[in-house]
Amino acid sequence: MPAELQTDHHTCILQDGPARHPHPIMPQHGNNSKDNSQQRPPPPPSPAKSSNTSGTATSNASSPSPASPTANGTQRLVKRYRVEVAASASSVLSTLTTFPLDSVKTRMQTYKYAGFIDCVRHTYQTEKLRGFFRGVTAPMASITLVRTVSFSIYQRSKHVYSDWVKRNFGVDVMAEVSARGSYPSLWSVATFGAAGATAGSCITAIACPFELTKLSAQVSVLMADKKNCPRPESHAIAASYQNKGTLKTLGNIIKHRGFMGLYTGYKLHLLRDTLGTGTYFMTYESSKQLLTTFGGDGTHSNPLAVLVAGGLCGIVSWALIYPVDSAKSIYQRNSLMYTKGQKVEPVKIEFFRRNMYRGLGVSMGRSCAVNAVFFSSFEFLKKRIKAMDDV
Repeated sequence: MPAELQTDHHTCILQDGPARHPHPIMPQHGNNSKDNSQQRPPPPPSPAKSSNTSGTATSNASSPSPASPTANGTQRLVKRYRVEVAASASSVLSTLTTFPLDSVKTRMQTYKYAGFIDCVRHTYQTEKLRGFFRGVTAPMASITLVRTVSFSIYQRSKHVYSDWVKRNFGVDVMAEVSARGSYPSLWSVATFGAAGATAGSCITAIACPFELTKLSAQVSVLMADKKNCPRPESHAIAASYQNKGTLKTLGNIIKHRGFMGLYTGYKLHLLRDTLGTGTYFMTYESSKQLLTTFGGDGTHSNPLAVLVAGGLCGIVSWALIYPVDSAKSIYQRNSLMYTKGQKVEPVKIEFFRRNMYRGLGVSMGRSCAVNAVFFSSFEFLKKRIKAMDDV
């Protein structure tokens, strides 16, 4: 019970005492035994009765039994790490609901199709619904872990960079962003971008092996087709990835390319995540600030505002990094057809070249859907966890 409630409770008890007996009982002098007997205080209760009364009082007082220490400890832990808990649960939900779009995007990046409908039709005809969910296990684990770590690093980095700017330049970024009617400034954009880039560069080491495994599962059937193999001897290697689960795919990559083969395309992945995550958080924070300024203090928690801010950050970040992502996917796909020690031709990052933007529309649509689900769920869960003390 909070201290202020305890104080009020005792004050109420002290005030209730005189109300029951506004005049103190004075002893009566005289020979009237009846009057004396009426004024004599009642005898004290017997020990047995007192014990029962005490037991009853104790029982009544303890009827709303407090939560167990374990439950309280768990609640405190969840509240302390509410950002991580909300991010984990929201990642699972958003990844599962939008994975088919990610699968189509990867196929369009690495192989030629007439368009989105053609890719969907071909995938369904050859692999049925299962084809859209190939490799879902890897990102379910990796994206959940990556987003949880990413949000945690971002939150801490944001305050570290904000404190550094305040010490060295006298600008309180967090106070400016929280002020009513404020607009994004160079300092706020730079702080959020740097924090996002820090988070992105840190998570690449975790994400790379899982994303390579996901890509392998998504295009395994297409790689196994002889007409898609650049060399006859590479067909056996490419076919060995077909119809394998996440762990078997990981083992197959290690078998053909060694343990470091799990980090195939790491430099491209690092560049993509550093630029992409920096742009992602910078755009999200700035657009949320603008929505709050133009729409009122509670706008950023409005579902439509969350959709706009989340969708916009995904669109802007993908538009910037898509050629880097395409080069990464193509290089990783090509590498899976070679064994350890064999040279794989590098893939150039070519901006504004049409073939590097195949599947961009799908990625943007998927990003809007992912972030709409993710941020709506994230904001909701974070608020619910934060309000747990009030329950």
